[in-house]
Amino acid sequence: MPLTVEQAKAYKNPDDDIRGAWVSTDFTGQTGHATASQFYTITSPNGKEHIAPEGRCWALAEPTFYKFVEEGRVWFGKDGNARPRLKRYLTESKGVNSWSWWTNTEVGHNQESRKEIIQLFNGNELFDTPKPERLIHRVLSLATNDNDFILDSFLGSATTAAVAHKMNRRFIGIEIGEHAQTHCQPRLKKVVDGEQGGISKAVNWQGGGGFRFYQLGQTVFDEFGCLSVDIKFPTLAAHIWYLETKNTLVMKEHSAFLGVDNDTAYYLLYNGILGDRKPQGGNVLTSKILSGLPEIESHKGKIVIYGETTRLGDARLEQANITFKQIPYDVGAL
Repeated sequence: MPLTVEQAKAYKNPDDDIRGAWVSTDFTGQTGHATASQFYTITSPNGKEHIAPEGRCWALAEPTFYKFVEEGRVWFGKDGNARPRLKRYLTESKGVNSWSWWTNTEVGHNQESRKEIIQLFNGNELFDTPKPERLIHRVLSLATNDNDFILDSFLGSATTAAVAHKMNRRFIGIEIGEHAQTHCQPRLKKVVDGEQGGISKAVNWQGGGGFRFYQLGQTVFDEFGCLSVDIKFPTLAAHIWYLETKNTLVMKEHSAFLGVDNDTAYYLLYNGILGDRKPQGGNVLTSKILSGLPEIESHKGKIVIYGETTRLGDARLEQANITFKQIPYDVGAL
């Protein structure tokens, strides 16, 4: 993580090192993968001898260590007798490793997060357990990069989505409760408009971007992976169209003709739940049904027809450039 102002203050320069401020760090390591060159005695400038603590070794091989000594990168304490430590310079620091313990002064607390919610929703505390934006900012800073996708399967008050948006991450949030409309949607609108709560000032958030809000439709498959018995024509039509084209279906009218994509015309023979199993009922592809399909005569490309079954033989289907797919067996999940 980037150094904070407080962490940067720990860097000093008591010996006027030309490289600037530094902190000293231990350079011993575990002996599990050590080589013989890491076990040696170090004599400090004032003559005191040092060996690595029991069960540990020096992290540097002996030639490397003395090269560091010549370069002035080793600290033996003010009196020159202390156990040697390596200098790490502020100018070379890329940041600090995150500790596993995060204090509320670093990442916020529940009172802070509640204040954020109250500020967002005009004095109303509409959610019991919001997370502070600083906490989510810490997590996303450590675990993600710009443009990564963030998934929050229990979106709650949309803190994760709000922080992800401010940090130039993409996000998918899922919420089954009413929070989706009472919290998530209005909060993200305010984020897009440039609200200045939470981490906004810390990341210089000025607003922008956008998001899409979707409500899940009827379930296509049941818990056993079978086509749902309650599925209606528009839902199945939309599912098949996306399955085939990866596009959203826009139907202007209830029709067996779904549309054309990449020179392929798609049809769905389906009335409710295939309740009428008679050939004349419209679910079975027959010569009469085929001749009555909208746009079928004028289309010159490939044709894909979904239905309960077909009475046309393979030769006839091939002649008409038709691929027949049987419901429900050829209707897969996305």
